[in-house]
Amino acid sequence: MPAFDPRPTLGAPDDDPHIWLEEVEGSAPLAWVAEQNAKTLARFGGPRFKADTATLAAIFDRPDNIPYVSRRAARIYNFWQDAEHKRGIWRRTTLAEFMKDTSDWELLLDGDALASAEGEDWVWQGATTLAPGHERAILRLSRGGSDACVLREFDMTGKAFVEGGFYLPEAKGGIAWLDADTLLLSSAYGGEAMQTRSGYARTVRLWRRGADPLAAPVLFEIDKESMATGGVVDHTAGTERVWYFDRFGFFDERVWLGDRSGPKLQLDLPTDAWIGWNRDWYVVKTRTPWTVDGKTYAADTMLGGEIADLTAGKHRLTVLFEASERVALKDFFWAGGRLLLSILDNLRPRYDVVTPSASGWVGGRFEGLPESGVVSAWRLDMEETESNGDVLVNAQDPLTPSTFSLYPKDGAPTILKRAPAVFDASGLVVSRHEAISVDGERIPYVQVGPAGETGNAPVLMTGYGGFGLPREPAYAPATGKLWLEPGGTFVLAHIRGGGEFGTPWHEAGRREGKILSHDDFAAVAADLVKRGVTQPKRIAATGGSNGGILITNMLTRYPERFGALFCTIPLIDMRRYPKLLAGASWIAEYGDPDKPEDWAFLQKYSAYHAAEPGRAYPPILIATSRRDDRVHPGHARKMAEKLQGLGYDAWFYEPEAGGHGYGKDNHERAAFIALGYGFLREKIGWEAATA
Repeated sequence: MPAFDPRPTLGAPDDDPHIWLEEVEGSAPLAWVAEQNAKTLARFGGPRFKADTATLAAIFDRPDNIPYVSRRAARIYNFWQDAEHKRGIWRRTTLAEFMKDTSDWELLLDGDALASAEGEDWVWQGATTLAPGHERAILRLSRGGSDACVLREFDMTGKAFVEGGFYLPEAKGGIAWLDADTLLLSSAYGGEAMQTRSGYARTVRLWRRGADPLAAPVLFEIDKESMATGGVVDHTAGTERVWYFDRFGFFDERVWLGDRSGPKLQLDLPTDAWIGWNRDWYVVKTRTPWTVDGKTYAADTMLGGEIADLTAGKHRLTVLFEASERVALKDFFWAGGRLLLSILDNLRPRYDVVTPSASGWVGGRFEGLPESGVVSAWRLDMEETESNGDVLVNAQDPLTPSTFSLYPKDGAPTILKRAPAVFDASGLVVSRHEAISVDGERIPYVQVGPAGETGNAPVLMTGYGGFGLPREPAYAPATGKLWLEPGGTFVLAHIRGGGEFGTPWHEAGRREGKILSHDDFAAVAADLVKRGVTQPKRIAATGGSNGGILITNMLTRYPERFGALFCTIPLIDMRRYPKLLAGASWIAEYGDPDKPEDWAFLQKYSAYHAAEPGRAYPPILIATSRRDDRVHPGHARKMAEKLQGLGYDAWFYEPEAGGHGYGKDNHERAAFIALGYGFLREKIGWEAATA
């Protein structure tokens, strides 16, 4: 990174006087951060904050929380954090042992002991094991929670790192095992030549044991302007296949089928589709209409076919799912040769199951699942090649903690674990409503809180509205304990830009439509007042990442509708975002500010540029993480500095660790949330000032 002048630099790119705060580890920015943190904690870090932090940490650390698992070679694996194991332990047991009330676990790796012994701020980011024996693994270890990880080979039998084994310094990307001595390496490690503009892997390399990864032969390379590449090793058909990808936009990729020597055939598939495969079959979920062999399939249709036909240039397709108004495909996965489709039917959960065979595809409903709340299902086995069809299911709603169950392919489901109830839900009800946005669109939202309308309820609102990702009303321990239990009301807004109703809902809130998703959120706030739930000064709102754009737009565009705002790990500066860390990868979602036609609409919701003096902005706390290497902490820093310079009630908080999240351990996450909720409660007049 070039040297930064710590003074305001008028005439710098975009005439940004606060650009010096983008130097993440610069001495002047860090001094600014330290001063800001001290002021914020001195003001809001009193006894209530400390008590709330302790309360949440105890909830997050409870020994009876559900340990979520996956199976490898007949053993159950879990990564667990609690008060004793702050950085977590990686452990395993048997399914029979796991089903007991109290399980006996075999320890594989102690994250706290490792960090202490090596003097590193290690944060666990997962492991890739070598099937079928799963005796070796490549562990992903992050410093402080960043996306970039160090890769290290681990002996699962000896429970130690392999001396002289595979090792890759810190970088974004990952690996896939080909065999015990060969990896497919898809990593940005190696300098700019190996990185895309977005900072992700530009090549897929064949990395053999003992070889220098920088000298590993390149099997596949994409253009620097693409987003990322990768290779997936597939043994489901009984032989080794490798699928290569050029993800040239966030929603677009080209796919090749090949082997360990490289790609052989580019597949004739729509670039904006979801693609999956298993054994002799493949599936495609369209994003836009697809015309093939004279037939047009509508957007959001799931199609199935045979890989042999695809590689021969034929398309004999079977329709497996068709979207309809407010019915959308959320996700899909394979388990034991069956395809499970996760569907949102007017925001209610549903799973269908489809089984392919030589005689065709046979489908039906996946029976026995709850028909309300939030239901998530996934394959028990990490590898589809080892799956017998067992499926894990997690079911919950805003007032009911998770029930974790095993649904075997043949046989009755079994409840494995129940999460504890961590807040008093007495007298609370869940209801669903709709607000009317500026263009007449109906915007659903879920309200959780005391029955009846008082006209003065302390309301906490949240939403996301981006990247086609749906938000669902789950059981939220922190919100329940710190907001609902004391008598508050919580609201989740299903705004456009998300995936609640499929591609049309996402498209309506993408690029120039992004501003509509913000209008939707403001419409929900107005509807709460219209219905007699509350008044504007009693509405607090929070959102993170893409939701940071949302919250700062409530500040600059709809300040009269909110009493206080909590903006976390945010994206804010829409002029410079493609130049900051992974920002270029999101151009498909937001637009390219270097194109005048795109900047024309981007500047309308770039709150960093829109903020101006003399407005009645509500108080705002902006919080980020120094180790966030996805959304640059400069967004939050610059916005806070600008607002403070304009004289607004704006506060800032930046812990050192956390990555694109709220902390590396349960106590740090608890403190982050407690600080924000305490700020909101005070600023909407729900509790007395803490200092």
